Amino acid sequence: MDRRRFIKAGVLGALSAVASPALQALPAVTTSVSAGGGSVVGHAGRGLSMRFFPYELQLRHAFNLARYSRTTTPDVQVEITVDGITGCGEASMPPYLGESVESVSKFLSGLDLGQFNDPFRIEEIHEYMDSVAPGNNAAKAAVDIALHDLTGKIMGQPWHKIWGLDPAKAPCTSFTIGIDRPEIVREKVAEAAPYKVLKVKMGLDNDKELVEIIRECRPDVPICVDANQGWTDRGKALDMCHLLAERGCLFVEQPMAKENVDDAAWLTERSPLPIIADEAVKRLGDVASLKGVYDGINIKLMKSCGMHEAYQMATLARAMGMKVMLGCMTETSCGISAAAQLSPLAEYADLDGNLLISNDRFDGVKIIDGRITLDPARPGIGAVLV
Repeated sequence: MDRRRFIKAGVLGALSAVASPALQALPAVTTSVSAGGGSVVGHAGRGLSMRFFPYELQLRHAFNLARYSRTTTPDVQVEITVDGITGCGEASMPPYLGESVESVSKFLSGLDLGQFNDPFRIEEIHEYMDSVAPGNNAAKAAVDIALHDLTGKIMGQPWHKIWGLDPAKAPCTSFTIGIDRPEIVREKVAEAAPYKVLKVKMGLDNDKELVEIIRECRPDVPICVDANQGWTDRGKALDMCHLLAERGCLFVEQPMAKENVDDAAWLTERSPLPIIADEAVKRLGDVASLKGVYDGINIKLMKSCGMHEAYQMATLARAMGMKVMLGCMTETSCGISAAAQLSPLAEYADLDGNLLISNDRFDGVKIIDGRITLDPARPGIGAVLV
């Protein structure tokens, strides 16, 4: 523990240097910004207006994890408009985040962005949102994504290009196989035929059976495992990591409870596979303390309050020698395309949330031959309404 505190103290001094250089160089746009909202339409200002509304995501299959199962995900869609240009964002709220359509709508309705002169002041807007209320990460992410989409469209450039990232470095994305009956698992594996990596949800007493079913269906495809805090014994967790390493696994995500820091560090030190933090990390301030506890972090926009802080988290993690994974909730192609703009910074990606729903409102990032493919001709986040 002393070593981790020492590492944390050394890294915190670098935080101020992590802010996106692209944001510092953005041109000023002299527009008046105001926003607020109700359940459907927010207040219109002289320059910018915000509209938001609930939109329930319908899952193609029941989504079964170690701790719960669901067939829908609550979601709030956000649109921010200035001078006839509209940026889109969303807040996706799986149960464990603690947010709801009601809480997101209340937070968005309480915002007063009229004090800002233009939509490019993203960092100041984040500081303001954090001052209005703690938490509400998904609600803040919706505003952030819409602002990035809007400002990218104003500049006529996608955000991966604004950040100076090489789209050729974007990784393959995994396709998620939830905990389910053997016949459903086989059906999902067949559905995932175009994908080069499979992500397997674990954490119950049939973990080994799941691996064998997948290997029976697709013997050679790499897999990664997400236990969603479902493993409770570090010795058994280590045994499972050795078995998975023999079965073509790339890494294990959040094997034990996020509070179980000592056991996570013990497992990370001994595991033949990288151990990646998910529930243990939300925002930039969490990253430094995880050095020595995990090998890498899973960044999700709905936890990080959007793209602005996610970029900082990825930059800091890489500077600390940690691996970067980009993950997602169940989302439309709006949120997935926004996260994909960061993908050249990541070793791993699990950006399949839009593929798991049947009512996507957007056409966004494409997966070609299993790889995230960013379109340089689509400005902003790279998603358009259909």
